[in-house]
Amino acid sequence: MLYTVETYLLLFFIYSIGGWLMEVIGKLIEKRKFVNRGFLIGPYCPIYGHGAILITILLQKYIDDPIALFIMGVVVCSILEYLTSYFMEKIFHARWWDYSRYKFNINGRICLRTMIPFGLLGLFIMYVSNPFFFSIIEKIPGNILNIICIVLMLIFLVDNIISFKIISNVNITSKKIKDNTEEITGEIAEEITEKVKAILEKSLHCIED
Repeated sequence: MLYTVETYLLLFFIYSIGGWLMEVIGKLIEKRKFVNRGFLIGPYCPIYGHGAILITILLQKYIDDPIALFIMGVVVCSILEYLTSYFMEKIFHARWWDYSRYKFNINGRICLRTMIPFGLLGLFIMYVSNPFFFSIIEKIPGNILNIICIVLMLIFLVDNIISFKIISNVNITSKKIKDNTEEITGEIAEEITEKVKAILEKSLHCIED
């Protein structure tokens, strides 16, 4: 079943925010400290949103076959994760994750221990979360839905522009690229936070003057 662009867009943000929360909570439990996952200022990981939309659109034909849905969920999300890792490294000269230390990995970009959850996530999205979210989104009046999507897209675009400019200026050595993704991500997150604070303080001073 096909939905409107606005419906898919709102669904993208829901899963992006949900993915960010899942990543942050996981790191909070593991490291006992807050780690901003992803490279954007806002609380979202777009790879989760893209993955959910791809699953929703491409795997609808497998809805009556859980096994095929599971396998295709693994395939679609693994390809997405690999390509995301590859292009982000080419653009920013850094990796946001590295599975080299795990068995059955491909160039450290994807590995078996994350591929299995992809399939389970595909089942959860198609059988549980999508029906729930669609039922809520369908109740939102069209004009309100349009306003919500426009506001979210503007915030998202501004976030991407600012984050891209800041990350492009972060000095990441080749050693860090090879050794420690978590360290790089943490430094970038701190750099973004400081830059944003500086921009906000400068804006406030301009308004006061």
